[in-house]
Amino acid sequence: MAIQYIFEILGTVVFAISGALAADHNSGKDWFGVTFVGFITAIGGGSLRDMLLGSYPLVWVNDVNFIYAIITGILIMRFSYNSLDKYRRELSLFDTMGIALFTVLGTEKTIELGFHPVIAAIMGMFSAVMGGVIRDTLTNETPVIFRKEIYATACLAGAILFLILYSFDVHRTLNFIISGALIITIRLLAVYYKWSIPKFK
Repeated sequence: MAIQYIFEILGTVVFAISGALAADHNSGKDWFGVTFVGFITAIGGGSLRDMLLGSYPLVWVNDVNFIYAIITGILIMRFSYNSLDKYRRELSLFDTMGIALFTVLGTEKTIELGFHPVIAAIMGMFSAVMGGVIRDTLTNETPVIFRKEIYATACLAGAILFLILYSFDVHRTLNFIISGALIITIRLLAVYYKWSIPKFK
């Protein structure tokens, strides 16, 4: 089993936890509501990317392990709620690792489907952030990409670096590591130093 596949499954678990935790914390939804938000958070970005690219069947439709990963994440949230709520800050690190992985996976998939590199970079970013955007919308929060903090920009930077290294035939695994590390580094530094994108006007 490829290490990238394992990480993608783990990232799905983390995003499901993130969505379920946000739904329960912000609005006290019932089991169905929490499960729905967790599900959308985990598969929203990748599904949107694949629909825009005309890539069917969708990843989670084609591989039931992603459904199991989402269910696992929701159950972890349910039975470990107090601990998870206490360590929200630490969970954001896993969320950052998840967006890094999904960015490079989305970028790679798009470029290998034959689309222009600019589209690949955008779709890589979409893969990583749109699930969170939908989560925030459903839980009446300001979507993360509309806040001052650097989030989508880090993903876009990582996607661009991935494409540059891809054009030089850098080994896939090494490219994943370098590009993903850039996203994680930018995101963590932005949080630590409170970096933000300048206002439009």
